[in-house]
Amino acid sequence: MFIDEAKIRVKAGDGGNGCMAFRREKFVPRGGPSGGDGGRGGNVIMESTQRHNTLIFFRYNPEHKGERGEHGLGSNCTGKDGKDIILQVPVGTAVYDQETGELIHDFRLPDERVVIAKAGRGGRGNQHFATSTHQAPREHEPGFPGEERLLRLELKVLADVGLVGFPNAGKSTLISRISAAKPKIADYPFTTLQPNLGVVSVGEEPHEQSFVVADIPGLIEGAHLGAGLGTQFLRHIERTRLLVHLVDVSDASGRPDAVEDFKVILKELENFGHGLDEKPMIVVATKIDVANPEKLKKLKAAAKRRKLDFYEISAVTGQGIEALKYAIGAKVAEFKAAEKAEVGA
Repeated sequence: MFIDEAKIRVKAGDGGNGCMAFRREKFVPRGGPSGGDGGRGGNVIMESTQRHNTLIFFRYNPEHKGERGEHGLGSNCTGKDGKDIILQVPVGTAVYDQETGELIHDFRLPDERVVIAKAGRGGRGNQHFATSTHQAPREHEPGFPGEERLLRLELKVLADVGLVGFPNAGKSTLISRISAAKPKIADYPFTTLQPNLGVVSVGEEPHEQSFVVADIPGLIEGAHLGAGLGTQFLRHIERTRLLVHLVDVSDASGRPDAVEDFKVILKELENFGHGLDEKPMIVVATKIDVANPEKLKKLKAAAKRRKLDFYEISAVTGQGIEALKYAIGAKVAEFKAAEKAEVGA
């Protein structure tokens, strides 16, 4: 099951209480206070990992607590620290404070570690309160409470390329043709109920390159208002470098105007915000083996007016698939090189 949102409560461990004790030992005639400090509680730590690709663990385990520190002991012995707990989240998870909406951390890379809730420190034992005029102190501190937070976890898949378009435009079929991904493919709306990821390789060794493609489901008119699958999966293309917009130019879709379909999806991206409408885009006419020539002609002209690259493909015959794959690879390589140069600068 693909779960990309979860709300959890985390509570770091409380510190142990300081101890009140006095020494009464042979050869120590004056004795004195010997209460040890309480141990520190356990932190709540989040760590990003590539072993998980869903937040399902947090959906069914919404509460996580760090271990409490042990209380101080006599003979100036400090209590044992509580154990930290480590919560593993998929790479691409953004952690928000549920109450303030503040972004706490965005896990973009594997093996990142962040303390999400800080542990309470242990209280001081009575040994710390002794002075020259107060030699038998009975004061000691309780442990300090650990931090408690309500968090919202939001997973945004990390892909270089996002496939967008109406249901049955051929997104799942395309990803199955250019990668090893095996998404469910059927002739009815909303066949795809979760993003499918595929790794695509282009070129030959030693110059072979690869990029990740995500098939984003659920886009129809009114998606930004909750229609269809709504905005449930639009967040997953926020991180992509390139959008590939697939438009069905056959008459099988039952929609009369391919250009209008194209404009509807563009409007949904714009209405969702987060800069989706400003991302680089390639327009792809699908099912050209059974294309309506008039639809194809109008869509090609619409892409030209917007100065967008245009390709024609047929997943059935394989026509145009390789050319599109290499064009996408070249675009992604260009964007990666530009980002690398920008970081180096």
